[in-house]
Amino acid sequence: MKIAIVLYPTYGGSGVVATELGMHLALKGHQIHFITYKQPVRLDLLNDNIYFHEVHVPDYPLFQYLPYGLALASKMVDVTKQYGIELFHVHYAIPHAYAAYNAKMILQEEGFNIPIVTTLHGTDITLVGSHPNYKPAVSFSINQSDYVTTVSESLKADTVTIFNIKKEIQVIPNFINITHDKTDFTDCNRKLLAKDSERIITHVSNFRPLKRIEDVIHIFNQIQKEIPAKLLLAGDGPEKEAMEQLVLDLALEDNVVFLGNTNDISKLLCFSDLFLLPSEKESFGLAALEAMLYKTPVISSNAGGIPEVNKHGYSGYLSPVGAVDEMANNALKILKSDEILKQFKLQARKQAAQFNVTKVVPIYEALYEKALKNK
Repeated sequence: MKIAIVLYPTYGGSGVVATELGMHLALKGHQIHFITYKQPVRLDLLNDNIYFHEVHVPDYPLFQYLPYGLALASKMVDVTKQYGIELFHVHYAIPHAYAAYNAKMILQEEGFNIPIVTTLHGTDITLVGSHPNYKPAVSFSINQSDYVTTVSESLKADTVTIFNIKKEIQVIPNFINITHDKTDFTDCNRKLLAKDSERIITHVSNFRPLKRIEDVIHIFNQIQKEIPAKLLLAGDGPEKEAMEQLVLDLALEDNVVFLGNTNDISKLLCFSDLFLLPSEKESFGLAALEAMLYKTPVISSNAGGIPEVNKHGYSGYLSPVGAVDEMANNALKILKSDEILKQFKLQARKQAAQFNVTKVVPIYEALYEKALKNK
């Protein structure tokens, strides 16, 4: 199959999943065309079946805001005609599903019939998409898609609640590649950041308010009062400066490390003992799943799709949003005992294996084949 994948190329979960999906489809012999405004951060172009098409938006004085959706639709039309694209798979509703519909209508005028598969990932539904300025367009785009998927049952329920959806929605979970947990000793050297006696606790996010970084720091503060520990914070965003000040206010500057954005989260997770994810909203919880891949148990909220990923009492613990004391107590249950920590690490890895890419990609392939058959 010749498939165009439209995505955001940044660090967010939707872009990561879309990129990994495309790379695995290419390995299975499908011709994959990534269409976006810059090369996705995890895209490996060393494959004859992978193509990247950059969307350029010419600057024109008339426009106060550059019309990316229009340029994207035009690029999708051009790539389809040049390479014989058979199907669009768009990730994130805004503006990708809307652009895909426009591209499809243009192509129909020229004798092409291209099915659209739209995958909804989270804030495109629960935050941005539900805004009155965008809601009609998002609802229209979803209903005009040939097939619609969400990454969790929780997000499916939110979509049906927020929008007037006439399409059947199929849940296809996010995934990880369990072969990615292979690191060598020089990559996974915990002495670079902590003493042997210290537990290493990690959080990775875009530092938005919904991630509740303040809770992460307060949970850690309680942990470090009981056992020696270091907190590693990876990522960047609007909350970072305030969180740096909170660390100073709590006199934790010797125990908390801000790492900024990094492409190689594996080197961080491979020596982590615990991952914190107290988010207010999570459509799936991909960061938790990636942590579990590296045998890192997860202390999380029970928001959104996280309970579909993190198994309470097995791969970690779930608590209500904002329950800092409970999360800290659950963390200490795991961290205080070497034997219990070892047990939870093994269980976290087993839980992650349930979401291996080899189980999920065939589900997408079957959906593509259905879409092409019924077009």
